[in-house]
Amino acid sequence: MADDGSSQSTSVWPLPKFYFEVRWDAAVMHFQEVSGLDVEAQPIDYRHGDNAAFSVVKMPGLGKFSDVTLKKGVFKSDNRFWDWFNEIKMNTIQRKPVTISLLDAAGKPTMVWTLHNAWPTKISGTDLKSQGNEVAVETIVLAHEGLTVANG
Repeated sequence: MADDGSSQSTSVWPLPKFYFEVRWDAAVMHFQEVSGLDVEAQPIDYRHGDNAAFSVVKMPGLGKFSDVTLKKGVFKSDNRFWDWFNEIKMNTIQRKPVTISLLDAAGKPTMVWTLHNAWPTKISGTDLKSQGNEVAVETIVLAHEGLTVANG
């Protein structure tokens, strides 16, 4: 008898990465691509003076978070990125929470990344080509002060 897959465990297969949503403050925004969900602990080299071994010990230091890059299509009269970026004046910018959720087949969050106190550092408009037929895509790069990961 052929296996129709109905009795398969849901934990056998990894989740596909193409079904996700981004919550920008309270609004849901639609993006083509999200990258840079990285965190690392910077190592500290330490050796105390009476250590018999002539080598250092590596200890975990400060956490470092990568900037997050989001890409989306350009829509008529949608200037939210530019309006937010234009608010930057001498260290005064409205910092916003940004939540990225990987969704399951039913549209429910399974993995949730939350950027704390995010603000735009760079916006790249689309490139223009007279012979191109691609969708116009703009890019925003966000700095943030922390990244937490939770299961939906």
